[in-house]
Amino acid sequence: MNLDHYADAAVSRRTFLSNVGFGLGSTALASLIAGDSLAAGSAPAAGIPGQPGLPHFQPKIKRVIFLCMSGGPSQFETFDNKPELTRLDGQAMPESYTAGQPIAQLQGKELKCLGAMTKFKKYGQGGVEISDFLPWHAKMADDICVVRSMVTEQINHDPAHTFMNTGSVISGRPSMGSWINYGLGSETNELPGFVVLSSVGGRNPQPIASRQWGAGFLPSRYQGVEFSSTGDPVSYVRNPPGVNAGQQRQIVDAVGQLNRQRLDQLQDPEIATRISAYEMAYRMQMSVPDLTDMSDEPQSVLDMYGATPGDGSFASNCLLARRLAERGVRFIHLYHRGWDHHGDLKKFMGVCCGLTDQPTYALVQDLKQRGMLKDTLIVWGGEFGRTPMFQGKGGVGRDHHIKGFSMWMAGGPVKGGTTYGATDELGYNAVENVVHVRDLHATMLHLLGIDHHRFSVKFQGLDMKLTGVEPARVVKEVLA
Repeated sequence: MNLDHYADAAVSRRTFLSNVGFGLGSTALASLIAGDSLAAGSAPAAGIPGQPGLPHFQPKIKRVIFLCMSGGPSQFETFDNKPELTRLDGQAMPESYTAGQPIAQLQGKELKCLGAMTKFKKYGQGGVEISDFLPWHAKMADDICVVRSMVTEQINHDPAHTFMNTGSVISGRPSMGSWINYGLGSETNELPGFVVLSSVGGRNPQPIASRQWGAGFLPSRYQGVEFSSTGDPVSYVRNPPGVNAGQQRQIVDAVGQLNRQRLDQLQDPEIATRISAYEMAYRMQMSVPDLTDMSDEPQSVLDMYGATPGDGSFASNCLLARRLAERGVRFIHLYHRGWDHHGDLKKFMGVCCGLTDQPTYALVQDLKQRGMLKDTLIVWGGEFGRTPMFQGKGGVGRDHHIKGFSMWMAGGPVKGGTTYGATDELGYNAVENVVHVRDLHATMLHLLGIDHHRFSVKFQGLDMKLTGVEPARVVKEVLA
């Protein structure tokens, strides 16, 4: 046997694969074929299959849209009205609340109460309290369930995002979207099952690392794919001049044939993932241009969202999220970066709410009108909340806070027009019906038909779960 011959063939094959560009989409491929550290899955197949035995029971929803207000919106200017905090505005914060407590940037400083910088009113049949910063939310009060007793474990942005997205403080664990797509698979063969979009506007927009939507130790085919908010959502998704779909299909087939020969020789499951990735990239070339062509959207819909397609705004991303949901994408994660209001709180609450309030309302109403809200879970919130204490940093602001903050859910069997849980009279600690991030994850999985206790993957000798090893519960009180 001439081993040199096979070595040369392998080199030639790798050279061919590395140079075969032809518009397959470098961004899509980089996201889709990142190396798997675990077994990459079964033989090549169209689309992304779920796991045997899942779902465990009848799902209540088909998909999740997570609206992340990155930076941490203030609950005191959105959903958690605290008259006593407002009464004590400017006075010393009682030490009984703060002694020995984690405070991100206020340690050793004089702590003073900061009352709400807006007014609250009750809206809808359930009397949900919503601030004047969110007039469009007020219109959909009967669609949302506000959870005012959220708690998390990490007080700085990146680890807090990591914990919210993966249920762990250890970087590199699978994100919730990856877990869900691994378990249930995707409803579409034409697009990734997990798509990420981001927009910017407000104060001090925090960076978001791509590992926040990574697959961790799960096969890489389940990781999120970030779409650009401006221009083509995936780089090089369109064929270059002179290359038509038939020629592109020939290229993909040739690459697949070479990879399958290599797979037969080595039986390396990573090669199977690579074949699937090239197929997905080709299908995205066919489907993404139609996805982002908004010419079929009536002007009334664009006006409802306040969207100018292709401008990179949260409004345009919300409209794109609806189109992704229509096409079977399982998990859609929107980040709006700009909510880190250490200073100029009132000014930048106006900016951020102005950019996100109407589009959020439009997304909920659009899904409802299309009969899709009943099988979609929408989650709104940040990685943590803000302190009830003053922070002077270029104007009055609030520090990071993890002991009690607000999020909301809508869609599926979620009880709209309700509030759940409560913080103490100054809004420092969640004291009634506390909801941990793990509980949020358990509830999300439950709605998708997954028992979080039974949903695990063996890794490094341990049964790893999205909800971890600490107690987690399904918050059934918020579900009809």
